[in-house]
Amino acid sequence: MEQPEQDPTSYDAMGSFLEKFQSQPYRGSFQEDQCEEKVPSKIDLRENPDLACLQSIIFNEEHSPEEQAKTYKDEEDPDLNAVLYTNQAAAQYYLGNFRSALSDVTAARKLKPCYLKAIIRGAFCHLELKHCAKAVNWCDKGLQTDAKEKKLLEMRAKVDKLKQIEQRDVRKANLKEKKERNQNEALLQAIKARNIRLCEAACEDEDSASEGLGELFLDGLSSENPYRTKLSWPVFFLCPEYAQLDFISAFHEDPRFIDHLMVIFGETSSWDLEQKYGPDNLEICFEDEDRSTLLQVRQHHGNFVKALTPTFWSV
Repeated sequence: MEQPEQDPTSYDAMGSFLEKFQSQPYRGSFQEDQCEEKVPSKIDLRENPDLACLQSIIFNEEHSPEEQAKTYKDEEDPDLNAVLYTNQAAAQYYLGNFRSALSDVTAARKLKPCYLKAIIRGAFCHLELKHCAKAVNWCDKGLQTDAKEKKLLEMRAKVDKLKQIEQRDVRKANLKEKKERNQNEALLQAIKARNIRLCEAACEDEDSASEGLGELFLDGLSSENPYRTKLSWPVFFLCPEYAQLDFISAFHEDPRFIDHLMVIFGETSSWDLEQKYGPDNLEICFEDEDRSTLLQVRQHHGNFVKALTPTFWSV
C-alpha cells in the first residue's frame, strides 16, 4: 500500500529536509587544498557562470571602471527600486517614523510618479503629521491615477473633516485671544482711571512705574465691566516677624482692611505664641489707619502695585 506524502510544513518533513541539506556538499564551496591554486584565466561559462560574470566586470578592457560603474548604475530597474522604497516606507510607518517613511515614498515617486502604493503611504504619513493640506494634495494625485481607490476616498473625506475642525479651532482661538486682549485693555483703562500706578515686580525706579503697562499680564484682576463696576485684586498680607503670609485671591476694592483683618486674625494662630497678632493690635504699614479702603491705598502717591498684586506688611 502506497504511503501518503509527508506534509512539507510538518516538523518531521522539516527535519528530513535539514538532514538531507547537511549531508549534501555545497557545490563550488571553498576547499582548503585549493586555496593556493591560481584562478584560471579562461573559464567555461557553462560550468562557472557566476565567476565569469565577475571576471567580465574586473577585466573588461573596453571600458574603464568608472564607465562600467555608470553603465551598471544606468541599468537599475526604477520600478523595482520604487517598490523597495515603498516597502521600506511601510516599515518606517508602522514603527512610527512618519518623516522617514515620507522621505522614502518621496524617493519612490521620483522613480515612479504614479505609483499608487507610494502615494497612499505618503498621504497616510501627512495625515499622521497633521499636514492636512499636503495630505489632500497627495490624495488628489492618487485619485487622478485611480478615481475609485477606496483608501484615498476615505482618507480624503477624513482630511476634509480634520481641516474643518482645525479651522474651527483656529477661529475659536482667535476669538478667545481677541476677547482676552479687549478685557485686558479695558482693565488697564480702569486702572488708569483710578490713578493707580503699576510697576514690575523688581522695579526700583519710580519714574518707570507706569512704563510697559500693556505688557503686564492681568490674570489676577477681575471685573465683568471695569468701566461701571468695581475691581477685585489678589492681595498679600505679610507678617515678617514670624515669616507668615496670608493671601486673598479677590479683595474687592470697597471693603475696609479691618473687615479682612477680623477674618484673618479673628482667632489666635498657632504661630502667634505671644498673642500679639489680633485685629485690634495690628497696623497696616502703608496707611496709618485701618479705615482706608483698598482703592484709597492704591491711589496713594507713594504706592505702587508690583506684579499686579498689592502687598501689605502686618506688624
